[in-house]
Amino acid sequence: MSAPHLYEYAVIRVVPRVEREEFINIGLMVFCKHQKYLRIQYEIPVEKIRFLDAEFDLAQLKINLEAFSKICSGKKEGGPIAAFEAAERFRWLTAVKSSSIQTSRPHSGLSFDLDGTFERLYAELVL
Repeated sequence: MSAPHLYEYAVIRVVPRVEREEFINIGLMVFCKHQKYLRIQYEIPVEKIRFLDAEFDLAQLKINLEAFSKICSGKKEGGPIAAFEAAERFRWLTAVKSSSIQTSRPHSGLSFDLDGTFERLYAELVL
C-alpha cells in the first residue's frame, strides 16, 4: 500500500465590504507538491453576495476569479505569476490580501485520493 500524500488547501472567500470583514466561502484550492497537484474550483453565489452588498461588482469578481484560476492552472494568459512553479503559485494566491477576494490560511492533511479529498472539502466548506 502506498503512503498518503501530504496536501495543503485554502478556502477562497469573497469579502463584499472589506471594512466589515464579512465573507462568503466561494471556492477551494488544493495543492500537493509531491504529486504536482494544484486544483481550483469556485462558484459565485450571487444572492448571498447581494445580501451583504447590493451594489457589489459581480462582473469584476468574475474577472478576478478567472485570473485566480489561470494563475492556479499555470496558463500563459495568467501572466508572469502563472509561470511560477505550482508551490510558488499556491503561496502567491494564498498570501494575505485586503481585497474583495481572500483566502483562508493554508491547512494541511493527508490523502490517498487528492481528487476525492478535493470533492469532499469542497462540499463541506463551500457548498
